[in-house]
Amino acid sequence: MPIAVDIDVMLAKRKMSVGELAERVGITPANLAVLKNGRAKAVRFAALAALCEVLECQPGDMLRWEAGGDGEGADGGT
Repeated sequence: MPIAVDIDVMLAKRKMSVGELAERVGITPANLAVLKNGRAKAVRFAALAALCEVLECQPGDMLRWEAGGDGEGADGGT
């Protein structure tokens, strides 16, 4: 996927565990892992806002676009 997720970078900078972040954000560690590993198909703005609040960062600190992803564009590859 052309969107890379850098939550692990933010966790390291904040010296915070995945479990602690999940608890403070109010999502399950499994769902956070799906997002963190780039396997999520969507992210609710409420969850993104909560992540930003807890990690004291901007969305762009956690998400970035990479050219040459899996070949699928925003239109699903059509």
